[in-house]
This record gives sequence, C-alpha cells and structure tokens, in this order.
Amino acid sequence: MSRLPGWRAAFRIARRDAARAKGRSALVVAMIALPVLGVTAADLTYRSALPTKAEELTAELGSADARFTSTSIGPVKLQQMPDGINWSTPEGAPDPTPEEQAKPVDVPAAFPEGSRYLTERSLPASVTTRHGIADTEVSELRISDAMLRGRIELTDGAYPRKPDEIAATSDFVKAAGLAIGDSVTVRGPELTYTLTGTVELPADLRADALYALPGSVIAPWQKSADRDKTILPPQPSDPKWLVKGPAGAGVTWQDILAANERGVVVKSRQVALNPPPDSEVPMSSMSSGYSTETETTAAVVTVAAMAVLEIVLLAGPAFAVGARRSRRQLGLVGSCGGSRGQVRAVVLAGGAVLGSVGAVAGVAAGFGLTALFRPMIEDFTGNRFGELTVRPWEILGIAALGLVTGVLAALAPAIVAGRQSVLESLTGRRGTRRSSRVLPVIGVIAIAVGVAVAVYGGISGDTTFVAGGSVLAELGLLCCIPVIVGFLGRLGRRLPLTPRIALRDAARNRGRTAPAVAAVMAAVAGSVAIATYTSSSAAQHAYDFEPNLTPGTVALAASDRGADAELPRSRAAVEQNYPVSGRPADFGRVWAGSDCSVYYEEENGCGTLELVRPTGKGHSCPLKGKGAKELALRLSADEHKRMMRSPACMDENYTMVAFGTGDHKIIIGGADVLDTYVKLDDPAAAKALADGTPVLLNSAYAKNGEVTLKATHLYNDRDKKNRARHPGKARTTTDRLKVYVAPDRFAATPGIRMIMPEETAERLGLHVEDYGSFYALGRDATDAESQAAYAAIEQAGNRAYLMSSNERLRTQDDTILLILALFAGVVTLGAAAITTGLSKADAEADLTTLSAVGAPPGVRRSLSGFQCLVVALTGVLLGTVAGLVPAIALRLTDLRAALEKMREDPMQSAYTPIVMPWETVGLLALVVPVLAGLLAAALTSSRLTLARRAG
Repeated sequence: MSRLPGWRAAFRIARRDAARAKGRSALVVAMIALPVLGVTAADLTYRSALPTKAEELTAELGSADARFTSTSIGPVKLQQMPDGINWSTPEGAPDPTPEEQAKPVDVPAAFPEGSRYLTERSLPASVTTRHGIADTEVSELRISDAMLRGRIELTDGAYPRKPDEIAATSDFVKAAGLAIGDSVTVRGPELTYTLTGTVELPADLRADALYALPGSVIAPWQKSADRDKTILPPQPSDPKWLVKGPAGAGVTWQDILAANERGVVVKSRQVALNPPPDSEVPMSSMSSGYSTETETTAAVVTVAAMAVLEIVLLAGPAFAVGARRSRRQLGLVGSCGGSRGQVRAVVLAGGAVLGSVGAVAGVAAGFGLTALFRPMIEDFTGNRFGELTVRPWEILGIAALGLVTGVLAALAPAIVAGRQSVLESLTGRRGTRRSSRVLPVIGVIAIAVGVAVAVYGGISGDTTFVAGGSVLAELGLLCCIPVIVGFLGRLGRRLPLTPRIALRDAARNRGRTAPAVAAVMAAVAGSVAIATYTSSSAAQHAYDFEPNLTPGTVALAASDRGADAELPRSRAAVEQNYPVSGRPADFGRVWAGSDCSVYYEEENGCGTLELVRPTGKGHSCPLKGKGAKELALRLSADEHKRMMRSPACMDENYTMVAFGTGDHKIIIGGADVLDTYVKLDDPAAAKALADGTPVLLNSAYAKNGEVTLKATHLYNDRDKKNRARHPGKARTTTDRLKVYVAPDRFAATPGIRMIMPEETAERLGLHVEDYGSFYALGRDATDAESQAAYAAIEQAGNRAYLMSSNERLRTQDDTILLILALFAGVVTLGAAAITTGLSKADAEADLTTLSAVGAPPGVRRSLSGFQCLVVALTGVLLGTVAGLVPAIALRLTDLRAALEKMREDPMQSAYTPIVMPWETVGLLALVVPVLAGLLAAALTSSRLTLARRAG
C-alpha cells in the first residue's frame, strides 16, 4: 500500500496548523530564514565582488581588444605567454647589445591591418587644489573614446575635449575640494587646465588621478623645461597602445606572434579568454605554469563549518513549542487510529512546510538586501560589481539547507510527540521526564576530544583537524546545555520574583530554552572566532610594522644644503596649517670633514662619522652571523621575540636613516626632542643634555656608560672654505664620550640612535647645521590641511619637506570587528526575542495563573525581559568560550608556519600573539543581552486577558 496518502494528509494538517497559528509560524520561518538570508547575501556578495577573468580584462583594456607595449631591450624577437604578463627572449638567444637596446620599437607597425588605437602615458605631478597642493598622477588618454567604456566612466560633467581641459577621479575631486569649472595648475611648468568632469574607475573606486588629452601635458612641460633649466623635466611612463582590431576579428594569437617578432608584448582579450594549446606557445617549454586559484584560508574553512552548525540549531525551539501547542491535535490523530509514525509525520511535515517557506523567504530577502546595500558594499570593497553574479546550484543548495534545517529541527520534537500517550496528549499533561544522564557525559568527552583534535590540527598545521575539532567541541558543549540550563533554575532561589520565575521557566522548559541558547551560542562562537583571529593578526602586523616616525608626530626637514636660512618660514607654514600640539622641537645634523651630502661624487671625497658598536654579549645580535640558525632551532617564539626586541638585534633589524644623519643616526638636539619625538619623560635625561652629555637611545653601543665616536676629518679640494681652515692630510679621531643611556625600549625610536648637544659636537671638531623640527599632532591632518601645508611650504621657498607618519591604518580591521559584533548581536537579539515570544505563547496559562493570584500587570513585561536576558546572556557566554577553540587552534597553525620561516632566517619574526577582542566580547556579553531584555520588556503588552483553562 502506498504511503503517499498518509504523507499527503500529514502535509495538509501541517499546512493548516501553520496557517492557524500565524504568529508561531512566522517566528519559525524567521528563525530558519535568518541564517539562509545571511548565507545567501554572503554568497551573492562574494561571487559578485570577485571579478571574473573577463571583468579583469575590462578593467585593464576597457572595450579594446588588446594592449600593445614595447620592452626596454629594443626591437628584438620575443616570446610571451598568452596572459601577456610573462615574456622573455627565446631560449639560447644572445643578449641584446647596448646598440640594439637603444633602437626604438615601432609598435604601431605591429598592429593588425585595419586597427584603431589610443595612446596612453602617465606621469607624477604636483597640482594645485582649493586647499593648497597635492601630489597625484596625470594620464594623457582620450577617455571620451568608446574604447575605454568599462574601464573609465563619467560620473558628472563632461569629458575633456580641448588641450586646456582635464578630468579627475571623484576621490581626487573630493579630497582636493574642487568642483567642475575650477582651474587646476600643474606646478613646475605652471600649466593650467579647466576641470570639466569627474570619472570613476569601476575596478578601483579609490583611484587618485587626472586625465588630459594626449599631447596636452608632457610635450608643453618638456618645452618649458627646455627653456627654463630651473624646471624639472617630466618623468612620463613608457607609452601603451590600446588597440581595437578589425571588426569581428579582434587580436588573435597569430597577431601576437607577429608582434613578438618586432619586440612588442601584447595582452589580448580574445587570447586571454581562449588561450591556444601549449603546442602553439613557443614559451610554454620555458614556463613552469602558473595558477590563479587561491587556497581557502583555514579561518574561512573553520567558520564555514561552524556556520552550517548554526543553521541547523536555529529553528529547534520553535518546533518543540509547536509540537507542544498541537499536542491535543496530535492526540486526536492517535485516538482516531493514527500510529506513532503518523504522529511523527505530522510534526516532520510541519518542519518541511515551514522550512520551505523559510528557505524561500531567506533567499528572497538575501537577494533584496544585497541589491539594496550594493552601493554600500561596493564603496567598502573599493570596486563596482560587474554584475550580480548568481550561481544557481549554490543558491539551490542554500535553500535546500534551509529546508533540511526545518526537518532536522522538527526531528527531536517529532520523536517526543510520537512517544507521548494519547491520554497525555488529550488532557494536556506534560508528564515528568528526567534529563538524560548520559548526554552530559558524552558532551564532556566530546569537548575534551574536540579541543585536543583542534589543538593537534593547529600544531601540525592541518586545518581539517582544526575545523573538525572545533565543530566537535561545540557539539559537546551543546550536549551540556540542558544541564547548564537546569543549573540556572537553582540560581534563582534568592532572586526577586520575576527573575526567579524566568530562571525556573528556562530550567523547566529545557526543550525550548536549550536550542535557543544553542542558536545564540553558535552565532556568537563564529563571530568570536573570527574576531579573535582578526585582532590577533592585527596585533601581529602592528608588531612587525616599522614606522618611519614616532606615532603622532611629523617632521619638517631641510631639502638641500643651505636651506636652514629658509627654515623659519617653513616652520611657520607648518604651524599655521597643520594640527600641531605644543611647541616644536628643533634638531640639527652633524658631520665630520667635508659634507658628504654635497661632495659625494668622488670616492673618499668627504668625511665620515661612526658610532662604534662594541662586540660581545649585549652588543652583538646572536640571531645574525655564525651560529644564528643553530640558535634559532632551540628558541621558542617568546624567546625569539625577546631577543629580537633587544637593543643589539633591534639595530640590525631596523636600519631606517632619516633627518640627514647618515648611518650613524646622531642628531643635534635638546630636551624638547626627548619630549616631543622620543617620548622619553625623564628629568635625568633632560638634565644630561643640558649639561652637554649625549643621550644614547640604543644601549648596545654603550660600554661602562661610554660610547666610542670615530670621525674621519677629510676635506675635499672643492670645499675651499673648510679646506683653507684645515690644510694637510685627513686625520682620524676616536673619542670616548660619557653618555646617558635610555631604557632599552627606546632603541626602536625611528631614525635616531643618539641625541648630542650642539656644544659637545663643536668641542669634538664636528660640523653642525640646523636641519628641521619635530611636531606633536593633536590629531591626524585632513587632506585639506596637508594640501594647505604643502602650498605654504612652497610659498616659503620650497626648500623643506614634511615627513608624515606612515603609521598603519587599522580602520579596516576595526570595521571587520564591528561588522562581526553587529552580526552576532543581530542573531542574538533575533534568537532571544523569538524564543521569548515562544516562551510567552507556551506559558500563557502560567501568566493567566499569575494574574489570577494578584500579580501586578508589570510582571508580564519584566518576565518577558528576564526570559530574553537569560537566553541571550547564557548563549553569549557559552559562545565566547566555544569561539576561542578554533581561534586558538588557527593561531597555533600560524605559529607553526612562523617558526619554520624564523628557523630558515633567524631575523624573521615568529611573534604570533593571541589577542582577545575585548570590545567585541564586551559588546556581546553586556550590551546585547541587556538590550535584548529591554526590548522584550518594552514590546510586551502588560494588558492581561483572563481565559478559561483548557482541559
């Protein structure tokens, strides 16, 4: 006998029950649709933001068929790969002679007959803005041509049509404070153009560039430089040709081979999309091949596995309550002769019906939200989507996952409903069922095994074990949730009435509370895992980052010899336009003999100054030189970090030279330099400088509180003034100087090794010169302030330059952490609110009893609030613990890779920290549960409706 009629009846009953209980059905659909929505939106965003090969070619070529370029080796025969990136001379061919390399390449002669082309050249330039001066790139390219559609698009105004017109990217116009119709002047040749329009590069929305017609910038600039030798000539790039081949033919592989004979490299759209077989590629025997596929990172694999688990958990409590609310109906099915299997079928059919609706609603909402927030997503990623890329099988898989989720979520309630007796179902009695004692034991074992497997995977570098162990540990924690929820009931003994009832209700209805807690836990665990990994990686990058200046400072330095006379005006320009805080700290440079920044052309044509470093322990870095690799094999990551941060190794690893010092890195300065730039607040160090004692920032150069300063006083014959004062042969002096040694952490001060008072340098026979100033910033400078400062320095004689900090921006990491916190918070709020609604529906009889015995109306609100708070807080705390397992395991994987690199090169950092994202955790653990409780209380009606008890 066919089972179809029985299932047909089950689906009919389930559909009618869902339509009758609209509120509960909507909650179930919401719990299933929420994760389906998230995964659908993520899939669409990822697929759309990831450019296809055709889109990458459009970003480079526009609608042109190919790009032709010459090489630097002259018109000699070449071989290239179909991608147009890799090329070389034929194997065994002799190297081109200098005469051959000097010959020009006739690139247009290589174009297919009947082709049309555009030329493109770009050059760096300094231009005027509304605020002052900005550095940018100017391209000579006829961007109005249809050949560039898809690569450059007009957003406002018009394309340049005349030689004195120019267009700019939207990002540049915004930063420069310009508007269409304003004038833009290229500094140097003083060429002025009218801004006619703004454009954007769909593949790079943050591009900062100007576009002019071919021949309107480079040629007149060169003419100006030829007439006036004070104008620096332009430095344009090599020309490129964008070519549109004959109609319907394009640029074929045979055209590329012909161009290679003339020394021209070609990137063809047609060939890149449909490459020829290797047998037709002469260079294929020389190439080892390449792959554009990127490995999926360990973090993505692990989080994806946990996301699937989260989807399976979200809908459980709704079906548990639904089956309980329908127990009388299910009892009637049994009383009419229905078997236990048919009762289970009704509940499972309900899961299938609501799962289908939730899956469809989630997919539709995912499409809608992706389309709605597309501009915001494009601005965040920095590129336009070519099109909304839909992979049908992936979307169907996501929808099927939602359907399966509904059925799986209804499975446990179906089994429970099938076990209930008809009498219990008809009378509404719940009966008493003790919690399983085996399940928590299994859970504890699963947690232990899962953590061990994840840690093993991290240590061995196997991400499969990391993902599997993390999921197993989370499943084990899920098995323990009923016991944890039961324990919550005991915590309410001494609490006021409402929280006590909320805790006991959660403990008594574990079938509803446990899955809701599990859903919150799964969402929070994934977010905490990613947030911990992200913040840990950010801390590692911050450790490895080498700043060019002390954070929060800028430096003004003279640009050439004798520019110290103009420094007062340049200092005023900075102080009037930059957000400086406090007084400047002036500094100077020091040298011996003739100045090497002037007399550098002859070998041994200037003096030298050296701060001699002693040898031995504490002075030489053990990670460099003989025995370094053997030592690295015995070091742990922490031991290696301490050694790398020691003054001896710090100087080996960090060798930035600035402020006109040369390799000795000694500057002339006073106590204000310590305060403003070094950030050394030490009265003893300030007193030492005042007394004429240098302050040494790197203790590796000191021995018994003294340093050795070696100077070669060699004077060039062209240095007539100093040569007259110091006739005779060069002399070498070695002086022992008593110094004040700063704490070891100041060895990392960028660009400075020692600060010397001016009178001490003069006493040693050294030369000094005022060179610049350090400024502390009250905040980061805006684009307008930077441009105004550069313009003011230009007006002050342009004999100084401003060094700003290259401190790494962390806005992207902060944004990622914020998005993760918001995602987990929304899921937590949703799951907690939905569970509170189900609790309210399930406990309506208890609320009626409370009102009957005289409970005030506000109890209804506060009870809903505390029920929501219990679910949210419990889930968040458990999720935080669960999320740490994969995060730590993944960092162990990174540590293993870092140690391998360090043992190959001992000067490579192996620092792999694990940093908790306390802001994210605090937001989830404190703000979100409290907000969930307050929202539940605010949205719950306090109006009581007395009803007759059923049964």
